[in-house]
Formats: sequence, structure tokens, C-alpha cells
Amino acid sequence: MPATAPASCPPAFSRRHALAALAAAAALATAPAWAADPVRLDVPFVPTPEDAVAKMLDMADVGPQDTVIDLGSGDGRIAIAAVRDRHARQATGIDIDPERIAEARANAKKAGVQDRVRFVQQNLFETDISKATVLTMYLLPDVNLKLRPRILSDLAPGTRVVSHAFTMDDWDSDQYESVDGRSLYLWIVPAKVAGTWQIQHPGGPITVQMSQHFQKVTATARRNDAQLGVSQASLRGDRLRLVLDDGGKPMEFVGQVRGSTLVALAADGAEQGWQASRQSP
Repeated sequence: MPATAPASCPPAFSRRHALAALAAAAALATAPAWAADPVRLDVPFVPTPEDAVAKMLDMADVGPQDTVIDLGSGDGRIAIAAVRDRHARQATGIDIDPERIAEARANAKKAGVQDRVRFVQQNLFETDISKATVLTMYLLPDVNLKLRPRILSDLAPGTRVVSHAFTMDDWDSDQYESVDGRSLYLWIVPAKVAGTWQIQHPGGPITVQMSQHFQKVTATARRNDAQLGVSQASLRGDRLRLVLDDGGKPMEFVGQVRGSTLVALAADGAEQGWQASRQSP
């Protein structure tokens, strides 16, 4: 026989603890997954002031034809303003924080634009951005750099990209603005034009060799064995402009890049009746 009998818990004590245990189990069962496993944020939420939002959309020239995607959308103000103030066809906000998504959806409903604005809880690095004609973001420098390859490969040439505060490292912006000390940057996604091109021109074929660093282009040109001067080579989105010197006579070529072809566009003083194709990358 044991020296002392094990003490038994008083009935009231047992019932209280049993009820507490049941309540705790119920709370865990009904709690959302993110409450038990907090979402790790790559970028903290810091809202962009409304005047900076307006300027960003102005820089991107957002209009009724545009599909806007806002990465790290927070409370939804950029996507909502794109539709409400600039009449964008559609806007999508991407954020990984469920609290921000809920807040943004409520704000869209309050603004009466919930039919044209949607908010998706998603990792922005996994988001399909290919349908955007305008991409906006207020992220961090390292996040911008991580996104840069996808911006250049997934977005169509001519897509406008606007960033609040942070750059894309050695990809220089096409436009810079400051609003109350806040830096805003615009990039136009450039077409890929590097390589050897042949222009079929009424005066004879011209071979142009182009190298490219983002939107900055350098070129050399020749017709048969004669070198032609190149006084200008500029690229904005899918629009390429070349000014060649043919023995003291300037020839201006303005064209639209369509993959490996270059189609002549009408422009005052520009050459007409030509087309070009890329012979090698």
C-alpha cells in the first residue's frame, strides 16, 4: 500500500479546466490560418499620399484603355484612383497581407468601383503581370531589382511602370518627378532591338547594327561598302527612331518594332516606303 494516496482534483476545478480546454480548442479551430501563422511581409505597408498617387497615374497617362496592376497595394488607393479618377478599364491590387486586402475591398466598395477593381491576396513574385498596360509599385530597392527581369520579359513593349521612391538600379527612368519631396519614377518597357537589321529602302538596302542597354540604343549603319553616319538612335517602348547621314543628306526612319520586324510609321520628314527585318540577334 502506498504511503500516501494520490490527491484527487476537486470537481469544480476539473470542470473549469475542462471547459477552458474546450474553449481554447474551439478558438484554434475557427481562427484563420494567418492568425496562427503570421504572413511574412517583404515590404511594410506605408501608404502613398494622395497627391503622389495622382501624379503617378498622370505620369503613366492612365486612361480608359488601360489595365492597371498595383504591386503591394495596401489599402487599395492607387488601384481605386486609377478607375475612379482616371477611368481605367480595370485595376488589380496585389498584396500578401489579408488585413490590407479586406481593407482595400471595403474601400473599393465605399468608392463605388468594386465592379472594376479587384484585390488579390498573393505573393507579388508569383503574380501574372503580363496583361498590365500600367504597373505601379511602392516597394523596396531589392524588391524592384528582383522584379526587374520579369518586368522586362513579361510586359509588352510600351507598358508604363511607375515606382514611388525607389529606382531600378542601372535602368535609368524615362521620367522623374518630385511631389512634396517624394521621388516618382517612370519607365517605358523597351522593345528588344539589339542585333543586325536590314532596311529595305527605295534607294537600296541599308544594314544597321544596334546594341542596347535597356532603352538606350547605339547604332552603326552602312549601305553596300559605304559607312553611313548615325546622328540619332532613340527607343521609347516599341517606337524606334534612327537618323542616318547619307552623304550630307539626313534620312529619318521612324518605325514600330514588332518582334523581328520594323514597320514604317508616318512622321513629318521621315522616310516612307521602307521596312526592316532583324537578320541576327
